[in-house]
Amino acid sequence: MANQFMFIILAVVILAAAVLSVTTKRIMRAATFLLIVLFGVAGIYFLLDYTFLGAAQISIYAGGITMIYIFAIQLVSKRTLQGLYERLRGSKVISGVIAAVAGLALTLVVLLKNQFVSKVIPNEEVTMDQVGNTLMGADKYQYVLPFEFISLFLLACIIGGIVISRKDK
Repeated sequence: MANQFMFIILAVVILAAAVLSVTTKRIMRAATFLLIVLFGVAGIYFLLDYTFLGAAQISIYAGGITMIYIFAIQLVSKRTLQGLYERLRGSKVISGVIAAVAGLALTLVVLLKNQFVSKVIPNEEVTMDQVGNTLMGADKYQYVLPFEFISLFLLACIIGGIVISRKDK
């Protein structure tokens, strides 16, 4: 009962911070709300007793990625940020809604095609050994390749931060 109560609290905080992150007009507030979302996801990992994933979420995403975003925001000049105010046009709203609906439809098709919902057994507990083998395995439906892409993404973020911080000659 207490786990369900904590999950509901974390879910409400995550959803509220996510909505505020994409609707605020101030970029530093958006980064702060993103940080709250990432900490909330780490809280869900800790609630599920996946301490390694929770610690990785805090150290990599909440710590690393959010700090890279904040440094990039701070390194960009105020003149550049002041010129970024843009009014929403009807065509952009419509195309955004179409993209969101297409993403939802794609997600539902993948979930139903792979029968994720029917494979979940409510009384079976997933061990950390199974999670580790799935995340770091190279077989079909295992995730070592996405981890490699994430490392390339982090490298690109570091290089982008260095390029932004360089002064033009």
